[in-house]
Amino acid sequence: MPQVVTVPVSQLGNRSYLAHDGRHALAIDPPRDVEALEAAAEEAGVRIVAVAETHVHNDFVSGARRLSDRHRARHLVAAAAPLRFLRSPVFDGDKVQVGDLQVEVIATPGHTAEHLAFLVTTDAGEAPALFTGGSLLFGTVGRTDLLGEELAEPLARAQHRSVRRLHDTLPGETRLLPTHGFGSFCASTTADTPEGSTLADQAATNPALTTEDEDTFVRGLLAGFGAYPRYYEHMAELNRHQLPPPPAPAPLDPAGVRSAVAGGARLVDLRDREAYARAHHEGSWGVEYGDQAATYLGWLAPWGQRLVLVADDTEPLERAVVDLQRIGVDDVAVGEVEPHPGPEPATGCPGYRRLRWEDLADARTDGEPFVLDVRGRDEFDDGHVPGAVNVPLHELVPDHEALPDGEVWVHCRSGYRASIGASLLHAAGRPVVHVDDDVERSAAAGVSLTTTDG
Repeated sequence: MPQVVTVPVSQLGNRSYLAHDGRHALAIDPPRDVEALEAAAEEAGVRIVAVAETHVHNDFVSGARRLSDRHRARHLVAAAAPLRFLRSPVFDGDKVQVGDLQVEVIATPGHTAEHLAFLVTTDAGEAPALFTGGSLLFGTVGRTDLLGEELAEPLARAQHRSVRRLHDTLPGETRLLPTHGFGSFCASTTADTPEGSTLADQAATNPALTTEDEDTFVRGLLAGFGAYPRYYEHMAELNRHQLPPPPAPAPLDPAGVRSAVAGGARLVDLRDREAYARAHHEGSWGVEYGDQAATYLGWLAPWGQRLVLVADDTEPLERAVVDLQRIGVDDVAVGEVEPHPGPEPATGCPGYRRLRWEDLADARTDGEPFVLDVRGRDEFDDGHVPGAVNVPLHELVPDHEALPDGEVWVHCRSGYRASIGASLLHAAGRPVVHVDDDVERSAAAGVSLTTTDG
C-alpha cells in the first residue's frame, strides 16, 4: 500500500492525509492552517507535489489553495466545483501521476454534488488506499442535507449509488481513509472509527452497503440527521474564493477589552469552567477551551460578530485563535483575564454555584428547582430528569419561552455544554446553578431518569 501519514484535526472532527512514495507526496483535504501537513512532509522527507480536495467543504475553511501555492503543487479539484480561482480540474476516471503513485479520480456524488474520491495505488501490487472525504465513512456516510433540504433526498440516492460503486468495482482489501467521521457534524451519524478498515470490513457493517434497497437506505439516512453548526452555511462560499492567510489577532489591554465590548464585541472567557464559575467579567460567556470550543462559539455567536478572547494563559488563546480561523472567524482579539475578576473591578461580577447530582436530589421539592437540559433531543428522549425542560445548547437564548423567571439549574451529559449554557444565561442576568457532573451518575446520586416514552 502507498505510504500514508494521517494528520488528525480533532477540533474539526476530521483527518487530513499525506500519501507518498518516499519522495513525492499528495496532500488530501488540508485545513486552513497547513503547517501540520508541511511538518509531516518534512519529517517523511518528501515534497508535496499535488493537493487533492474531495469536495467543497461545508465545515471548515480549506487550506488546499494555500498549500498548493506554497509548494507550487497541482491543486486537484472536481471540474464541476464552482470555484472562483484557478486550479487543476479533474474528471471521473482521470489518472494523475504523483511520483511512483497512481492517483485515480472517482466521482462519488452524495455528500455534495461534485464529490470525488481518490484511489492511490503503486506498481508493487499492494492494497490500494482510498481517500473518500465525506462519502463512505467508517460505519456511516456523509450527510446530504447541508446544501439545502430540497437536495437532501436526491443527494442521498446519489450517496447510496456512489458507495455501492466503490464496493462493486474496487478490491475488498482497499484501505478506507475518510476525511469526516471523527466528530464532524458532516457525518450522518456517529460510528466507531477502526484503524485500517477496508472496503470488505465496511461491506459487513456499513448501512450504506448492508442495505441494498435504495429507498430503505434513503429513508433511514434522512431520518437520522441532527442539527449542525450555523457557521456551516458560510463555509462553502468562503471556499469558493481564494482566501488570504488568516490575520494575527489584535492584542488588547484591559481598557481595550472594555472598549471592544462596548462597541459590540462578544467577550469570551476560555478559562476552565470552575474558575469561570467563581468569578468572571460581567457579560462574558464562559467557554472552557477544548476541542469543541470553536465549534460552539461558531454555532452560538452571530456570524460576523467580533470576538474578544480572554484567559489566564497564552496557550488556550493561541490555540483558540487557530481553531476559529479554521472556520473562517478572523475578527478576533485577545487579552488577559484579570487575576481575580470579581465584584470590585468595573468589569467583574461574582459567579454562580457549581453543584453535583446529590445537590439536585437534596434540593428537589414539588416542581423545584427548575431543571434545564441542554443536551440534544435524542439524548433527552433516551433519559432525562422528570420535569426537566430540554432546550439544546445551540437553541438557547436567555429569553427562551421555555424558561420561567427565577433560578435555573443547567445540566448536560458531562458538564461541558451546561457550563456554556449557564454562562449564557448568567451573562444576561439570570440566576443559574451549573450541575457540573456526569449524567451517568444521576441515578446513584438519587436522581432517577425517565424516558420520553415513559
